[in-house]
Amino acid sequence: MALNRSLIGKTYPPASTGVTLEALQKYARAYNDDNVSYFEPSAMGGIVAPPMFNAVVTWLSLITVISDPELCVDLMRLVHRSQEMRFFTPIRPDDRISASATIVSIESSMAGEIITIGLDASNQQRQKVSQTRFTALIRARRERETPGPARPADSMTTSREPVLTISQTIDRDQTMRYADASGDRNPIHLDNSVARMAGLPGIIVHGLCTMAFTSKVIIDHLCGGNPARLRRLAVSFSRPVFPGDLITTIVRRESDRDSVMCFSYETHKGASIAVIRDGIAEISPERIG
Repeated sequence: MALNRSLIGKTYPPASTGVTLEALQKYARAYNDDNVSYFEPSAMGGIVAPPMFNAVVTWLSLITVISDPELCVDLMRLVHRSQEMRFFTPIRPDDRISASATIVSIESSMAGEIITIGLDASNQQRQKVSQTRFTALIRARRERETPGPARPADSMTTSREPVLTISQTIDRDQTMRYADASGDRNPIHLDNSVARMAGLPGIIVHGLCTMAFTSKVIIDHLCGGNPARLRRLAVSFSRPVFPGDLITTIVRRESDRDSVMCFSYETHKGASIAVIRDGIAEISPERIG
């Protein structure tokens, strides 16, 4: 059944989420982040949530859309295709975040249908904290579905040398911890039998978990450890990551825009398989927050 395109432009009622210190620290630990900004009250500006914690406070709004029976999303065929997140005001313990969701577009592709959902979040003081664009592919039905061949890591055609190359290991229990901290308990991340029913060889790591790993690379090494300097993070998910994988993020400097430092990046597993392509990171040059 096709997605219901009459819902394009629909905005759903906002959902409110209270932020606790325990929840934001649990999220940081779920992707192995030990930044003092998330744990030490003496950190500059006090404790703040990881920027990717915005995925938690907008989760209820997102799931409200994709589970809307009128929209007709087949969750077993949903593949997270890309994510763009802009960060404005850091989230802090005891904040109450209100998030609204809008169906931005539904488009056809050879592989199925592509839906983009916009998520806008503000705190109790009506300060905008984030703006997100979540894009997913609803795969077309076929008699047999198997993962396609691995694509080589060939999209970075620039001859410029990387400014940063960092490797990280995905823990064997990473999907369990991330599901618990994020609220995303899709069984393809938790149950091997369900993952295989979906055409996968086994459970896969949440795309946003992999993205969170890359956010740690950017914040630790390019933001001076200050998460409030990260203004934008955008990625395209190209291949699944599995528990136990070693991933390597390769970052290159791009031209600055409006006094914002810009970087592009890819993340690979093994020597040649790109799992994140078209990565973009934009960083405020000053220490804020």
